[in-house]
Amino acid sequence: MIYLLIQWMEQWLEGIGLGFLRVFVYQDTFRAVAAAILAFAVVVGSGKWTIRKLLKLKIGDNPEFNHSDLNRLMRQKAATPTMGGVLVVVAIGIATLLLANITEFYVQMALVCLVLYAGLGAMDDWLKLTSQRRNPNDREGLRAWEKFVFQIGWALVLGLFIHHHGEYTYQQALAENLPQETPNMTHILNLPFQRTWMPGTGVENPALIVLGPWSFGILTLLMISGFSNATNLTDGMDGLLSGVMIVVSLAFLVLCLIAGIEEWAKYLLVPYVPYSSELAIVAGAMSGACLGFLWFNCHPAQVFMGDTGSLPLGALIGYIAVVIRQELLLILIGAVLVAEALSVIVQVGYFKLSKGSRIFRCAPIHYHFHLSGWSEQQVVVRFWLMTALMAVVALATIKLR
Repeated sequence: MIYLLIQWMEQWLEGIGLGFLRVFVYQDTFRAVAAAILAFAVVVGSGKWTIRKLLKLKIGDNPEFNHSDLNRLMRQKAATPTMGGVLVVVAIGIATLLLANITEFYVQMALVCLVLYAGLGAMDDWLKLTSQRRNPNDREGLRAWEKFVFQIGWALVLGLFIHHHGEYTYQQALAENLPQETPNMTHILNLPFQRTWMPGTGVENPALIVLGPWSFGILTLLMISGFSNATNLTDGMDGLLSGVMIVVSLAFLVLCLIAGIEEWAKYLLVPYVPYSSELAIVAGAMSGACLGFLWFNCHPAQVFMGDTGSLPLGALIGYIAVVIRQELLLILIGAVLVAEALSVIVQVGYFKLSKGSRIFRCAPIHYHFHLSGWSEQQVVVRFWLMTALMAVVALATIKLR
């Protein structure tokens, strides 16, 4: 809204000596940083009030696992308020609405993605809490298949919308200022180390694979629903998910700017997606919101994120990766998230095949390390460090083409 307001008042602001405010219109990097600062301020400013409200409503979690040692270690977390992810969701929404160009389709769909998955997570959290009040031994929220149906359904719809709009966005960019020889790269499968552009030219690599609507939709389904589940599984220790997502979202802030600025995309030989630089503001808002949440979620946590925050964070970062055609880099940058999800899949599969045996002491894998002797803080900080390392490696690979 600030973006549109300043754009509308540009000449008047110039006349009264406030022309410098045009930075909110023409500098995506400035707005991305401003979104991070604003989202951080919203969370920190409203955090104490929200926590008090959650405590008053008795929205507290009581972690219970099928592992006696883990239950003993987690006993101190009983009654810590959950559903704190509402802070993160509201902060991302406010920062995006104020600082991004909300007339852009990609921004609108990002907000839709945020609201849909936050709503799903809030419903799951609320059902768990209300059922547990009726029966202390009952922690069942939405059934797994119910949650899965919503996740894949929304992800598939988003994927088809993104694919359909890609051609429209490309034609719009051609009509405005894009050179006519610039190829449409909004539907390509971006493979590791593959040159999207031929070096020194504006010509696309003839070896590129172009995805059709349904293959694009299925890939989107895997990224959005997959990462929403991965972040949900990672949210199990004080500060773990919020710290990991700070790094992941900052890395994607950079990638959004590269993908949305033609000169940068052409120089680095990565796909150019017109108008996708606006998603850098969304990524900035994510990083600031998670940083603010970490203020209250660091050990010992005053509030937990819950599904209300973990599901939309994973879905939103998956959505951004699909739009800018960097799905494989998300797998690398989010290697910790992927490892968490795979550890559960492997553990459950092996348990069923072996009729009771386990590979890990407990899954997701952060609990395995905790039960193996690492303190909770050691697990969390080491997973942060691994994420930071993977982000650096992923950004470095952009030049290896």
